[in-house]
Amino acid sequence: MNKPSKVPVVRLVMRVLQGALIGLGAVLPGISGGVLCVIFGIYKPIMELLSNPVRNFKTHVPRLLPVIIGAGIGFLGIANLLSFFLDAYPDQSVCLFVGLIAGMLPSLFREAGEQGRTKGSFVSLAVAFVLVLSLLYTLNYVLSVTIQPNFGWYLFCGFCVALSVIAPGMSFSTLLMPLGLYTPFVDGLGHLKMDILLPGALGAIITVICLAKAIDALFHHFYSFAFHAIVGIVIAATIMIIPFASFAQALVPNLICIVVGIVIALALDKFNSRFPKED
Repeated sequence: MNKPSKVPVVRLVMRVLQGALIGLGAVLPGISGGVLCVIFGIYKPIMELLSNPVRNFKTHVPRLLPVIIGAGIGFLGIANLLSFFLDAYPDQSVCLFVGLIAGMLPSLFREAGEQGRTKGSFVSLAVAFVLVLSLLYTLNYVLSVTIQPNFGWYLFCGFCVALSVIAPGMSFSTLLMPLGLYTPFVDGLGHLKMDILLPGALGAIITVICLAKAIDALFHHFYSFAFHAIVGIVIAATIMIIPFASFAQALVPNLICIVVGIVIALALDKFNSRFPKED
């Protein structure tokens, strides 16, 4: 007599959990939902669905539905909690995020080399690192930007959220924080404010329609260059969110949070490696 397999149930729970983490990654500072999609091996089917939703609806939606549900839970459910911790323990929260990203870098680098590496791959990494570091440094320390959030800027927030999923390594928080848009946007998500949710959703939809096919083609034809550029982007963005100015004031708690983040990320990668990736 055949015993009922627990694999489908474990797989379902795993996909919901991965979706929740992707949703978290879309909100948490410095983390990209797209990077988590890559690490979890579901970036390819997601991009296939987004770039050709009509053709791939029947084949892709059923297997990605648990991920989509989990992403919604993670994205909306964490916003209030995130706002609290960022307000109460800003440095420790950011240091935990830094640890999570650092712990994910080995997996991301491994993924970048899946189709081989060339000198051009490392040039791509270096160029992306320098460009993004320069851009974020300019936004944070050179320019003094004051923005009043409105419908148009929340459209931009939606654009950044979608970009962080379809372009792995692009964390929307690194773009919104220097502009002063991150906190009001996350607060609006947590309180389900329609005047923020609707333009944000609209901006995300427009971005997917306009850019999904182009980005999918980019990674299809220039996989190694594109993913090594992502590694450079992630490293640059991570450096920029480290609270250097106040780090020494709470050195031990900050270091502990970084170590905890690294351990969690490495454990998650090890656990995830037990499951085959989506084809």
